[in-house]
Amino acid sequence: MPLLCVSDLRKAYGDVSAVDGVSFSADEGELLCLLGPSGCGKTTMLRVLAGLDEPDSGTITFDGREINHLPPQQRDFGLMFQDLALFPHMDVFSNVAFGLRMQKLPSSQVEKRVEELLALVELGDYSHRKVHELSGGERQRVALVRSLAPAPKLLMFDEPLGSLDRALRESLQSQVHKILKEVGLTSIYVTHDRDEAFTMADRLIFMNHGQIIQTGSPEETISAPADGFVARTLGFKNILAGVVLEDGPMLKLDCPIGVISANKWPGVNTPRGSVQTILIDEKTVSVSNDSANEINSFQGVITERVFRGYHYELRVKINGGELYCHAPLESREVPSEINQPVSICVDAPSIRFLDSDE
Repeated sequence: MPLLCVSDLRKAYGDVSAVDGVSFSADEGELLCLLGPSGCGKTTMLRVLAGLDEPDSGTITFDGREINHLPPQQRDFGLMFQDLALFPHMDVFSNVAFGLRMQKLPSSQVEKRVEELLALVELGDYSHRKVHELSGGERQRVALVRSLAPAPKLLMFDEPLGSLDRALRESLQSQVHKILKEVGLTSIYVTHDRDEAFTMADRLIFMNHGQIIQTGSPEETISAPADGFVARTLGFKNILAGVVLEDGPMLKLDCPIGVISANKWPGVNTPRGSVQTILIDEKTVSVSNDSANEINSFQGVITERVFRGYHYELRVKINGGELYCHAPLESREVPSEINQPVSICVDAPSIRFLDSDE
């Protein structure tokens, strides 16, 4: 039986449904990641779980007991916000010890617990430093162990690394993930960053407009996004709508860039005249000087050329639409300037069909 069960949870503020019929569960020791844009209901979900806001309807069950009406202090949940909320007038030791002292534990037990936690995040020599003397990453680690100190049964994070630079954020993601797995703590992590979600999560939960759109492991969701919203959240850019011109083992669709051929997918209903949403991975779009006789070949103009470290990302205007593609750094077939013509080919077997997210 899952440790946490959320069933048909709803929370509205006036006419706005922040959480709209959400259901999910978490196993003991599992790390879930709520992924979605600002305003999709992620933070409201955490506040309702923590008991800071009361749901309008639905149930929250933890360890077999309904906790809807339990006050926050009786839930034994931890919640770490982006602003960290460290006490500036206290040193590191006192910040971490705060929750333990609220539990009225003996001083010797508090001291031992704080020392263990600071050692866990490699801050054992920082006990007497003030908060303002710490770097951003050090403050993040102090906030983490302060959340871990009271031994919560569930720990929730609301974009705790969002204010850090990329290199430090990536380093701390791995460290936080390792610590949570070492202590075996069930956790819910909120972010809008795909790479952060991939690093942190055992399972992703995509939210939009207060509803869950898709759940699954990072590998499952990136290989089979449910719809255009999930695909865009995962970083895919080539999401096109097309009208089916010919149905059969090889489909023909009329899209903004022109007529595209795609392999028929098992279980996907594609009658002639229907509107389908397709996903074309940028990595499967190739640049070619001579593609006139190839299937799904198009002539376009480069409107954007961005260096991505290991490749160039091109945005190509084709007829009334556009496609993104990746081009190797050493490619001689890629013009060095924008507004130049280019020939591209789309790999028909790699085209995926998505549910409409309209």
